[in-house]
Amino acid sequence: MKRPHSTAALVAILGASACFAAPDRQATEAEAKRIVASFVGEVKPMLQGYMKARGPVGAVEGCAVDAPAIADRISESTGWEVGRVSLKPRNVDRGTPDAWETATLRQLEKKRNDGADASELNHGEWVEGRYRYMQAQIVEGVCLNCHGEALDPAVQSIIAEYYPEDSATGFSLGDIRGAVTLASPPGD
Repeated sequence: MKRPHSTAALVAILGASACFAAPDRQATEAEAKRIVASFVGEVKPMLQGYMKARGPVGAVEGCAVDAPAIADRISESTGWEVGRVSLKPRNVDRGTPDAWETATLRQLEKKRNDGADASELNHGEWVEGRYRYMQAQIVEGVCLNCHGEALDPAVQSIIAEYYPEDSATGFSLGDIRGAVTLASPPGD
């Protein structure tokens, strides 16, 4: 015997649950974007200040000391894990991507190569009970002082001092340097 009402009820239940899930995902993603904006909103001016005061050598020191402290403080205040990762990490201890981050970075690079605007170079999804989110960092002109092809010897020296396993050079203007990466608290 056919039960047309059972199919209709199932469709209604699934549709209703999707309506409730979408705002939760939207709210979670909006929170992730706010956290990224907060992190970038502190790191970028900090690096600009170091560049103005001490040039690229100062920026490397700021990146080595202050940027991780900013990430740690924001992580502590929000409950989200905040970091920066790259397929060519400068800080291998903090910047080497896990499997999900590696796949996401490759996906973002493909989007960039396909002509996506920088504002579209982000991705978020639920992974093992946590919302994971990444926002690509695009190489700007000033970034080439520390991440480009030909670096000043003083910059090379300070990079070697802070990051003996550095592989974060050879980038060109507009490349994806890496990404800000977030993970929500477990169970969120």
